[in-house]
Amino acid sequence: MSYNKVVPALVKSSSDNIKRICLSHGRFRSTVASTQRDEVEGGKEKQVDECTVVKAVQADLIIQSKNTTDAQTQKIEIDFGNTHEAYKSKDNIELLRSLLVFKLCTFDFLVDKNKELMDLSKKVFGQRLFERLMKMTFYGQFVAGEDHNSIKPLIHKNQAFGVGSVLDYSVEEDLTQEEAEKKEMDACVSEAEKESQVPAPEFFVTQEHDHSVDHREKKYKAHRQFGDRRGGVVSARTYFYADEAKCDNQMETFLNCIKASGGASVDGFSAIKMTALGRPQFLLQFSEVLVKWRRFFNLLAAQQGKSGMDALEQKLELEQLKESLTQLGVGNKDDIENWFTGEKLGPSGTIDLLDWNSLINDRTSISNLLVIPNVETGQLEPLLRKFTVEEEKQMKRMLQRVDVLAKHAVENGVRLMVDAEQTYFQPAISRLTLEMQRIFNREKPIIFNTYQCYLKEAYDNVSVDMELSRREGWYFGAKLVRGAYMYQERSRAEEIGYEDPINPDYEATNRMYHKCLEFVLEEINHNRKANVMVASHNEDTVKFTLEKMNQMGLSPTENKVYFGQLLGMCDQISFPLGQAGFPVYKYVPYGPVNEVIPYLSRRALENRGFMKGSQRERSLLWKELKRRLLNGQILYKPVY
Repeated sequence: MSYNKVVPALVKSSSDNIKRICLSHGRFRSTVASTQRDEVEGGKEKQVDECTVVKAVQADLIIQSKNTTDAQTQKIEIDFGNTHEAYKSKDNIELLRSLLVFKLCTFDFLVDKNKELMDLSKKVFGQRLFERLMKMTFYGQFVAGEDHNSIKPLIHKNQAFGVGSVLDYSVEEDLTQEEAEKKEMDACVSEAEKESQVPAPEFFVTQEHDHSVDHREKKYKAHRQFGDRRGGVVSARTYFYADEAKCDNQMETFLNCIKASGGASVDGFSAIKMTALGRPQFLLQFSEVLVKWRRFFNLLAAQQGKSGMDALEQKLELEQLKESLTQLGVGNKDDIENWFTGEKLGPSGTIDLLDWNSLINDRTSISNLLVIPNVETGQLEPLLRKFTVEEEKQMKRMLQRVDVLAKHAVENGVRLMVDAEQTYFQPAISRLTLEMQRIFNREKPIIFNTYQCYLKEAYDNVSVDMELSRREGWYFGAKLVRGAYMYQERSRAEEIGYEDPINPDYEATNRMYHKCLEFVLEEINHNRKANVMVASHNEDTVKFTLEKMNQMGLSPTENKVYFGQLLGMCDQISFPLGQAGFPVYKYVPYGPVNEVIPYLSRRALENRGFMKGSQRERSLLWKELKRRLLNGQILYKPVY
């Protein structure tokens, strides 16, 4: 694909009226499978975020039949308490290391001061001894090695036991909070905003028809107190914009990961993060425009008595909609009539959200996409009063980088997952991902979007995108996570003053995750044109998925449902799944010891909550260690 395929989908030339737009080896057999149904055992979940995935070689089913149909309908039950199967890839030293690290993660003082303690250890022991100490503990537990060559033994071992590897070069900038805040404000505030001293008005309201006013909402503007986007975040890596050259370097890192994935396996995965590929100002602004157009649709739906319904249940009567738009002065009667004469627009006499999304005005310049409807004047008005030439180029360069990565993924036979980020960036990220799906997912799922199920709108997002894939005939690809930004999102919403986008509690998030997952599984069952990555450490969620797959007759050999967990965590889930033939992946970070300290610091913070919430993994580790000692396996070594 060339850049010319992506950008025109966003920026076809047109008049000033609203028109349609198409934004637009060997492997072990396992005895872990059981015909007995397990008791449900819970555990706190953690998200698998940004990562590049190397797909494991497909395993045979544990229970097989000479008849293909029987093989596909054969139920598989996995015993996640079978420690022999779960830890057969680990020697005793690795088990002891896991027990030590997980125990240390339960001490608040050690976790809260982990960065300071690591810095002190480096000064006391010296660099060489410090690195050896780290490799014996936290680094050895959560990081695979320092470079592509040093991580190969771990990747090959995991593959032999049925588990693929998620590669991520986990080097991060070690910025102070002040440095991070300055970078974020410089990257997210436009020249127009820097010059303007006029406060942003409320949604769709202005004092008068004045194009000098910047129509911005607080949620979609940068705020210095939340400029350090690392705060309150675990699992997710954070990128801060410096300049275009740095974005090019980060694109090269993603390209190298795609090459590694393609060279290591067939149909591998790779993941990217949009904020690494350009100035986040565009993501903020485009997100605000998309949200305001959707609100406008909701306003029109309310006028027809259709508020409070699921997104795709809201179907506006076409004639009544035309009348409302005319009364609002959005356009004259003839113009409005012409907007709804598209080939796929309104054939049933109604307009739903997908039809409405196709009406967003397309213009020759990307910045001209950033217009919003003003209900009072009936005019389309610019979100900002001006864009500099350089800002326009920065927007286009972000799209060019996404285009290069997508093209490279196709050439290397790798599927590309786009990671989710904060809610004030996410609408734009999802829309850009959707456009890639419409281009590349025609014959098979290449592009995967990530859905954060701690969001109140998660099901609407999944169902709307799924419906679009049905209508247009392309393959739907999704990674489901619970989310990595909850504390930050809630704090920001409360302090700045907008509705909390997060579900009220953990149980509500679990229900949302299972609702979205079941919806995608049903789509897979009906037409096999959808794929899903179940990225969760929650054992109940994994069992829920297996139960639904059994009920629907979905075979793991179809490679439609994938599982993902972090390296060094929840091996009792990952390895039994892999040895039973399910596509499962470990997120495998790598990088020099000194340069992955920020990542290790987050792992310590994350494991505190995880290990305090559940004793299951430590008890299983102790159980396996005792079993080996009682059986005389003091020098146990994995065989593969």
